[in-house]
Amino acid sequence: MMKNTTHPANAPRQTARPRLALPTRSSRDVVLREVIGQVLREIRQDQHRTLREVSTQAQVSLGYLSEIERGQKEPSSELLGAICQALGIPLSLFLKDVTLRVYSLEQTASVVVPDTVPPHLMDPLPIG
Repeated sequence: MMKNTTHPANAPRQTARPRLALPTRSSRDVVLREVIGQVLREIRQDQHRTLREVSTQAQVSLGYLSEIERGQKEPSSELLGAICQALGIPLSLFLKDVTLRVYSLEQTASVVVPDTVPPHLMDPLPIG
């Protein structure tokens, strides 16, 4: 007696699981790679150094360092350490600066500013 088996090629196809939608980013979201890039660029520019100088010393391509500074790429911890070393700053000081900046942005983002004028401020001003 033969078993009732179906060859995998003839088996009914399973429908793909629906993909989870990524949360949409509001203008108030803090993106760590962008803050990292901003802080790196500010430090480099404060030192009057070029991307070429820092990228050569950190042994990273100029284009990749530029993408990091623009917040398009997120550096590994090893690369971040090399960039900080090229800039002559301790990694811990850099991370402290990034942390304080993120904290500040989070606090600013949590402040809700109404987009309408409250009714009590709509009263006409006395003329006199």
